[in-house]
Amino acid sequence: MEGLRAAAGYLLIAGSAPIQMQIALPTRDAADDFVRVYMDRQLPALDANDLLYQVGASRDYDPSGGLDKIQTRVMWINSADDFINPPELGIAEREVRKVKNARFVLLPASEQTHGHGTHTWAAVWQQYLIELLNSTEPAKAGAAPAKGGG
Repeated sequence: MEGLRAAAGYLLIAGSAPIQMQIALPTRDAADDFVRVYMDRQLPALDANDLLYQVGASRDYDPSGGLDKIQTRVMWINSADDFINPPELGIAEREVRKVKNARFVLLPASEQTHGHGTHTWAAVWQQYLIELLNSTEPAKAGAAPAKGGG
């Protein structure tokens, strides 16, 4: 159980954002209460084998070999407070050059970013999505509209 507790703590640290945590939890007592509630909620549902599978599945994930095959426009966005994909390594800046129609945007850490979870906060990056959508060519006459939804 102590191993799972440590793993849950690492997940909390890796997925959090320092600025957001400081705003939400400005005192030691607030932080301690948050961690206590987080652990009480996470530990009962955390399965060691499943967690090992998840971490193992991402260990050797490397899409770089196929980036040059991407033909569509790509907007690659990361936030500077992303602990899981740290911008200090320069990986995105290097790899984005392999994609023909791509642009990388690094959002500075701010009170609006949420670390690795910034991708779920559209208000932070929606202007770049609008830019991407406005930069694409309209469908050619006679082409069938795309099906599906989201």
